[in-house]
Amino acid sequence: MTAHQSILARTFFLLAGVLASCAGTSTPANVGGATTLPNFVFVLVDDLGWADVEVYGSSFYETPNVDRLAAQGARFTNAYAAGPVCSPTRGSILTGRYPARTDTTNWFGGNMVGKLLPAPYLDYLPLEEVTIAERLRDAGYSTGFFGKWHLGGEGYYPEDQGFDVNVAGYEAGMPFAGYFSPYDNPKLLDGPEGEHLTARLADESIRFLEQYRDAPFLLYLSFYTVHTPLQAPEEMANKYEKKWAATDFEGPIFGEEPPRRVRLVQQHAVYAGMVESMDSSVGRVLDAIEELGLERETVVVFMSDNGGLSTSEGYPTSNLPLRAGKGWLYEGGIREPMIIKWPGHTAPGSVIDDPVISTDFYPTILQMAGLPLDSAQHVDGISLVPLLERTGTLEREALFWHYPHYGNQGGFPGSAVRMGRYKLIESFEHVRLQLFDLDNDVSEQNDLVDEMPGRVREMYELLERWRSEVDAKLPTPNPRFGDDSSRP
Repeated sequence: MTAHQSILARTFFLLAGVLASCAGTSTPANVGGATTLPNFVFVLVDDLGWADVEVYGSSFYETPNVDRLAAQGARFTNAYAAGPVCSPTRGSILTGRYPARTDTTNWFGGNMVGKLLPAPYLDYLPLEEVTIAERLRDAGYSTGFFGKWHLGGEGYYPEDQGFDVNVAGYEAGMPFAGYFSPYDNPKLLDGPEGEHLTARLADESIRFLEQYRDAPFLLYLSFYTVHTPLQAPEEMANKYEKKWAATDFEGPIFGEEPPRRVRLVQQHAVYAGMVESMDSSVGRVLDAIEELGLERETVVVFMSDNGGLSTSEGYPTSNLPLRAGKGWLYEGGIREPMIIKWPGHTAPGSVIDDPVISTDFYPTILQMAGLPLDSAQHVDGISLVPLLERTGTLEREALFWHYPHYGNQGGFPGSAVRMGRYKLIESFEHVRLQLFDLDNDVSEQNDLVDEMPGRVREMYELLERWRSEVDAKLPTPNPRFGDDSSRP
């Protein structure tokens, strides 16, 4: 695209945004006194725990580039994934809807049973959903997807859901051939032998930036890391082996989260190397944005799709002070590191404590771009613009979760609701309610269900009304329970 064409394109899109503003939506970003449509770079990390980033409290992993992003934008302390596993959250980001509403409540391919038979779910993101990528593409944005998809097989790939470019995204939820080339990925050409997947995705993302820099774009960088298999560049893993060996830590490495054990200490050298490789790749993308002169007109979002893996599959990380991890409805399974940098709008280094959830990205991005909101689509999301611009708060009664499945990590089928400082969890298997005051008990150790029956009743009635509204599917008794083959 020539410079003249670029000016015409942005003028056209700007006019569209102004017309949308007249219809009751926000105007496009005002950056440094000049109004322009923003670009969007959305970074989604797989399985990254809330405490896996230095700015969120890790003292073992090193994440200078994510920390740099937090210093330039707004860091959220009560940000949540819509599900405790990957596919539900990924769908919620693209649709603005709770997974229970779209019947995408489990990771696609999961089907474990126990005392209960899990609720039925779709193993694809329905094409009827109008994704945020489709909305931006229809408004003239170039859209590129790089990395893990896990939202359906052929016919439901990124290119079927609004993305012009798809690199490495297909039905797989992990790199089955490992993190080093050859990848055995039908959507990614192999690189030189030994090339690292995380770095390769950064390379491809930077190429997209260079190619589409002259008109508005959405770059969706969805890392496969830090999902298993646990593999890191050798020099990075060796670095953390030495770092741990130099500590004088004394104490238990593991505790108990029945029916599993749970890691209490971040000291897994390979996992630390995976975190650093992710951070390094994020840094390279941030550097490219600056070098291409796009920084002042580019919104950058950083998020994880579920909590860190702490109770299974190598137990590689600890989410303390949060309880449990991936696959659980406790905070360790759903509370995430989340950062948004919106130049000219977010105060550098600001901290936002309001509870937010992954369905909120859809309306937030629309409002940032000056495009009309669509409450019929992103019915469960609320724009975060008032929080980012510090002009108001969110008018929302509660946040909800519904995970009627057994996960690989030992968690139980259940639902949860957060209302203000309180969080109520229902376990379908144990027929049990738990109530926690997150302001005073973020580790969820002090169950208040017997002390606050009125609060429990209010929140449970709210949860039941919500499940009815979204037509949430429920598990059913397993007639074969007792046969060892049916146990998770």
